Amino acid sequence: MMIVRRTSVFINIIGQRVNNNCFTTSSSSSSSSISSSPILKFPSSLLSLDLPDIWPPSSPPIKNCCTAKDHPSSALVIDGKLIADEIRFRIAEQVRRMKDYVGKVPGLAVILVGDRRDSLTYVRNKVRACEDAGIKSLVTQFPQDCKQDDVIHALSTFNEDPSIHGILVQLPLPQHLDEGKILNVLKLEKDVDGFHPLNMGNLAMRGRQPLFIPCTPKGCIELLIRSSVEIMGKNAVVIGRSNIVGLPISLLLQRYHATVTIIHAFTKNPEQIAREADIIVTAAGVPNLVRGNWLKPGAVVIDVGTFPVEDPSCENGYRLIGDVCYEEASKVASAITPVPGGVGPMTISMLLSNTLDSAKRAYDFT
Repeated sequence: MMIVRRTSVFINIIGQRVNNNCFTTSSSSSSSSISSSPILKFPSSLLSLDLPDIWPPSSPPIKNCCTAKDHPSSALVIDGKLIADEIRFRIAEQVRRMKDYVGKVPGLAVILVGDRRDSLTYVRNKVRACEDAGIKSLVTQFPQDCKQDDVIHALSTFNEDPSIHGILVQLPLPQHLDEGKILNVLKLEKDVDGFHPLNMGNLAMRGRQPLFIPCTPKGCIELLIRSSVEIMGKNAVVIGRSNIVGLPISLLLQRYHATVTIIHAFTKNPEQIAREADIIVTAAGVPNLVRGNWLKPGAVVIDVGTFPVEDPSCENGYRLIGDVCYEEASKVASAITPVPGGVGPMTISMLLSNTLDSAKRAYDFT
């Protein structure tokens, strides 16, 4: 009932926004009324339809749902760390070969705003991975309340630096910064995160090839392929529709000829839809959202979600859980990624791969 009430409120908001962008047709026959009437009932801007995805908490709540380390799995555990290590080893080999033949190495610049704990961890892991692979890395960090012009200036500087082949703006940005405007400044040929509108547009269109595919979705597909999971013709359900994961993974799955359904916060009967899936990729950011009864027996589950839970017994004082209740899902699925150790390491490996590809283009190196 709570979800229905919230949905009806948002439907009213949409109606108000559409009405504000679209005049109703008057019964008057005066020329002024006719000239002010729109041709279509379609809103003048699709932005008026944008609403935040506010997910309800998992019900009933789970206080201590086990992680992969806590609970043995009857499903195949897709070891993202092992696969990522293999990929990084191959990347390091090619970087060394590039250095021998060209005398240069790939360069990655990271722009970080604020001190979010998860963002700091992600950036630290990316820098460490660059060092291990022999890739040059630079990090520019700004305070939470920095000016947008400062971020754009740093981005523009990296755009013109020939030793930098990839630029990453760590998302999310603080709300006072215009994410779209900042990303639009990024040079297309250095957009190793794959979030530039032209890269996303080329991913969406058949017959087009983006320069870069977003790292996390690319890593998810790599996990499926290396685990011998058939994608073509399968029913795939993507939970979440963010620009970072949900949208690009749905587009990528379509490029691999899956039949794709997206579940978001306004979807009715999400459990029923999810139970039809042969492949589920979940990136909602809601801990333990996906329970065992959401899954069809034998489904393949890719869990992109990461959520820190306080745990004094862990080295950092917290542990990570995903969107999926691992204890329940591992009894139903045929294969599943753990959290941590599943998608996360693959995301970083795909970033290194994209940066290497960019440097190869810059130096005409094969």
